[in-house]
Amino acid sequence: MNRRGIALVAAASLALAACGNEAATTAAGPAASTGPAVKEPIAITYDGGILVLDGETMKVARTIALAGFNRVNPAGDDSHVFVSTEAGFQVLDAVAGEMTDITWPGAKPGHVVRHHDKTILFTDGTGEVVSFDPKDLAGGKPQGRQYKTAVPHHGVAVELPDGTMVVTVGTAESRSGALALDKDGKEIARNEDCPGVHGEAVAQGEVVALGCEDGVLLFKNGAFTKVDSGREYSRIGNQAGSDVSPVLLGDFKIEPDAELERPENFSLIDTATDKITVVPMPEGVTYTFRSLNRGPKGEALILGTDGKLHVADPATAKITASWPVVAPWTEPLDWQQPRPALFVRGDDAYITEPAAKKVHQLDLTTGKIVTSTTLDAIPNEISGVIASPAS
Repeated sequence: MNRRGIALVAAASLALAACGNEAATTAAGPAASTGPAVKEPIAITYDGGILVLDGETMKVARTIALAGFNRVNPAGDDSHVFVSTEAGFQVLDAVAGEMTDITWPGAKPGHVVRHHDKTILFTDGTGEVVSFDPKDLAGGKPQGRQYKTAVPHHGVAVELPDGTMVVTVGTAESRSGALALDKDGKEIARNEDCPGVHGEAVAQGEVVALGCEDGVLLFKNGAFTKVDSGREYSRIGNQAGSDVSPVLLGDFKIEPDAELERPENFSLIDTATDKITVVPMPEGVTYTFRSLNRGPKGEALILGTDGKLHVADPATAKITASWPVVAPWTEPLDWQQPRPALFVRGDDAYITEPAAKKVHQLDLTTGKIVTSTTLDAIPNEISGVIASPAS
């Protein structure tokens, strides 16, 4: 695969608990470009805005002022990035380097999930779910399929190619599991044996996984299956899937009362055998929720606090390579504070280094850094344009 080609990998993001943001509009329409198009854009948030980098030169092409703590996720087409703000989900035309006036207003915009030819937004504060074809963003705000959970909660939803939608179940105080709806909105399955349900990933064969505090909940072949971890508490709250592998990558936390657990193990969830394998990180190395992703061949990628990008083979559960990228670092207590973050597109990994105000482009076929760019601001989250395979 060409490093500049369309990516076939995805990453899911976590929910927003944003600080104040002053920019919000409600009309629908594409952005008007005021400069040269940004090629294969990368979006990096900082305290006060978003930097849009040209993915070919890794130079900053646009700087967008946007107050507050903002989050970024691929929209699923070749032009746009979702920005989660205090006002709701807003759309950045990354190629034009401008915020559009397309927005889904609502308190606590959370997960953005891309799967097949659908992008699904989940607004935690309202329980509203919307699913649409991201190609439609070119013409303004898509209407799409809409669903509202019985009770608003920090949740997530996934839509499969046959129209089945898997949606979490919970309240503002607790989350218990998930339900599945058919293409007509009729409930066809439910399982509430997944305490603290959080995060999602889709494996080869359209198997959906949701993390629990004692394992994972799988939806496959039209039914839910609970896979226990064998421990009373073992939170798998963040997962990364690949359409070329039946094995999912997940985190693995075992301290229920910790103010901040720095995990020393990660999990590999085999959706074909319903088995969870716990894999230790190298001694003394931990990682964070911004550390997990998948490579173009389905390899598991974990950015460690030793500054290395560790590559694990999902089939053997062995770490096969550890590539130096950034200086060793320590996870901050506040989850919104910057720490090295990983974004993958095609054969390239993009890794931020907040302490040095840098972002690095690493070739996943060689393990070598291709380009490093020094920024004028401390980078926080990183994302970019990733078109879905069907787009």
